[in-house]
Amino acid sequence: MQKKLHIKVGDTVTVLSGESKGQEGKVLTIDRNKERATVEGLNIVKRHTKPSASEPQGGIVEKEAGIHISNLMIVVKGQATRIGRKENAKGKLVRYSIKTGEEIK
Repeated sequence: MQKKLHIKVGDTVTVLSGESKGQEGKVLTIDRNKERATVEGLNIVKRHTKPSASEPQGGIVEKEAGIHISNLMIVVKGQATRIGRKENAKGKLVRYSIKTGEEIK
């Protein structure tokens, strides 16, 4: 069984530690097995590629690498906040901001 994570694809997050500390970005992908997320424009690495049919030039390509989810915190209305889960009026489990108490879509 896979672990339920506090972030989802499309969330805006801030980085808590590492080279990209303090920067914000949008979550592009999540790897639940490795518990890592790829964030737009953050943790850029250089990848050396061979020439191929799709990339005839080859060379050095810069792309985003994964960041462990424990180093990410969701941003709601410009503030980084922890996430909780509670049932809403319809009985559905929703995420909410611990700091403000409001639901997160």
